[in-house]
Amino acid sequence: MDQLNGSANLMIVSDLDFTMVDHDDPENLALLRFNALWEAYYRHNSLLVFSTGRSPTIYCELRKQKPLLTPDITIMSVGTEITYGESMVPDDRWEHYLNHKWNRDIVLEETARLPELVLQSETEQRPHKVSFYLDKTKASKVMQTLSRCLEKRGLDVKIIYSNGIALDILPQAAGKGQALEFLLGKLKADGSGPLNTLVCGDSGNDAELFTVPGVYGVMVSNAQEELLQWYAENAAGSPKLIHATERCADGIIQAISKFSLGPNVSPRDIRDSMYNRKSLRPCHEVVMFYLFYERWRRAEVENSEEYVQYLKSIIHSTGNFVHPSGVDQPIHQLTDTIVNLFGDKQGVEFRVWVDRISTSMVSSGSWLVKFDKWELSGNELRCCSTKVLVNSKIDAEDQFTWMHIHQTWVDGFGEKDDMSWVI
Repeated sequence: MDQLNGSANLMIVSDLDFTMVDHDDPENLALLRFNALWEAYYRHNSLLVFSTGRSPTIYCELRKQKPLLTPDITIMSVGTEITYGESMVPDDRWEHYLNHKWNRDIVLEETARLPELVLQSETEQRPHKVSFYLDKTKASKVMQTLSRCLEKRGLDVKIIYSNGIALDILPQAAGKGQALEFLLGKLKADGSGPLNTLVCGDSGNDAELFTVPGVYGVMVSNAQEELLQWYAENAAGSPKLIHATERCADGIIQAISKFSLGPNVSPRDIRDSMYNRKSLRPCHEVVMFYLFYERWRRAEVENSEEYVQYLKSIIHSTGNFVHPSGVDQPIHQLTDTIVNLFGDKQGVEFRVWVDRISTSMVSSGSWLVKFDKWELSGNELRCCSTKVLVNSKIDAEDQFTWMHIHQTWVDGFGEKDDMSWVI
């Protein structure tokens, strides 16, 4: 959020499992398409919010398994926890707000009387959320009984059933929709309220998101039955809510296009990324360069002299490259190294993406770009924090020359003596 200067241009609020993340897509192509689009065009002036039923523990596990970007804000545990930034700083005011007519001990006492309810793992039990498994055929009756019991005990709770198996009990003031309304109010008060908000979901616990006033909404094509039923009963025909024809992250991109919310062509959809490098911003330049780097090593582009010369033309001959191991070398040597690696990842799982891009102008036509560069090769995931100095070309201000590159390993995602890392 620190990169914002005033109102956010767009805020995307997305569920994770089977919305942003397609667990039936082993190559994560839709997610990588979204990543490239967001970092190239939106990161600098917009907000990315993940709104998930996952607890912090299994949310962090998902981030180790999938190429997820770092969100600006995370709403977890079905709207009972709001955190900010990479460090996930909690919103204490939201936690205090949820205490009204909530008593977790009473919830556990009453639910223990219902054998149909099976407690989920300890990681899913949170201060303002108690979670169970419940058979779909018994859900309606159990929910009615439970609601009456808790009301008699003086609690004001919300019971949410989703995915045909999961039941969550929350304070009445909690939920994905209420958390989003709280967040929008806070952002507006801070002067960074979004001009447009797009909410995205696939299951019953996402329905509340679509009821927040003024938002656009997309149910991805693979939406669950309970969400489609809610839509048919409550929102069919709404001009601000669509049922996408594309799955997961591709459905989110489809909604950006449908509602004309901004650029909607992912750089990953531009096949000849080196020759289509005209960039209005250095962040777009970085995304396109690493896409070419991935495709070069996967042999998905032609090994031609034209590409080699073009690569040499964007790397400045007198600059330097500091490898994550600490080795400092002339940057022009990097070009020869990349050229010799053509096709070395052909036929194997190899993906590259960037995260948390930020830019600052250090002088006229000169930009410092900071980002995390991730690389997945087989089962090995590595990341380094990267700083790049780029200059606008004198004869083409929408193209850039890479002057200096400095990389350091991110803890837990690299080996300091490993020189096979290239750039």
